[in-house]
Amino acid sequence: MRINIKFFKLAPLLLATAFALAACGNVSRNVHTDGQSADSINWPSIGDTTPMHRGGTFPNLDNLVRVHAGLNKQQVSDLIGYPHFSEGVWGVREWNYVFNFREPAQSDHVVTCQFKVLFDTDKLAQRFYWLPEECARFQQVAKAPVPPPVVVAPAANTERFTLGSDALFAFDRAGLSDMSAEGRAKLDQLAQGIIVHAGQVQSVRVIGYTDRLGSDAYNDALSRKRADTVKDYLVSHGVDSRLIQAEGRGKRDPVEACAMTERSALIGCLAANRRVEVLVTALKSEPRAG
Repeated sequence: MRINIKFFKLAPLLLATAFALAACGNVSRNVHTDGQSADSINWPSIGDTTPMHRGGTFPNLDNLVRVHAGLNKQQVSDLIGYPHFSEGVWGVREWNYVFNFREPAQSDHVVTCQFKVLFDTDKLAQRFYWLPEECARFQQVAKAPVPPPVVVAPAANTERFTLGSDALFAFDRAGLSDMSAEGRAKLDQLAQGIIVHAGQVQSVRVIGYTDRLGSDAYNDALSRKRADTVKDYLVSHGVDSRLIQAEGRGKRDPVEACAMTERSALIGCLAANRRVEVLVTALKSEPRAG
């Protein structure tokens, strides 16, 4: 009869493995039949792990989050491996682990925790414990809800319509009766365009400006009056008032800087700053297939 020498060499290892998988007793005292608790929750010493688990392991957080009540032992082991101690595998109703976590995730600072799973008499996982208890936060981080997908808003385009003083208000004027015929005609066209594309228009922003002559307070009020007049005109010609916002920016954002000192010449030079800008934001039209 031939004797398989390799078998005898492997026999001690196979027996040791079988012994490790067999029940050697729970660490905690009298695990309850429902697996929810025990008469005494006890923890093995971290130094008593099996040699292959010396120092603990770094669990896969994606797998750790999937550990939940109702899994059988094979399913638990598929996610986080077999227990790190020699209490046994198949016959016992308690598995213990030593897990390491980096905090923060990319740093070299490592936090070591113990994790315990209790099983019911059907060997289904029912209760989970951490030592220290604050280590549960690592599993909570893993369980953080997945952020909702980013909803990309439809592309929008903003067009700027500038109405200068020569086509709108005279110097130091802001009322409807002060508006020139040319200014009214331009606003009529603008209102008609907004109405035709009302389904695409998202907002209409009316911004009034003045030149630098006068006090800040006076110019702020004057620029707001100009913006309000234009807004009211557009609304009176059919533009939805809910789309329009009006604001005055006074002498801010000048487009012309003038150095002359003679007043009438200076007023004429600064005319470009006395303006109303209308910003219309609308969804971009999708090209149609031809």
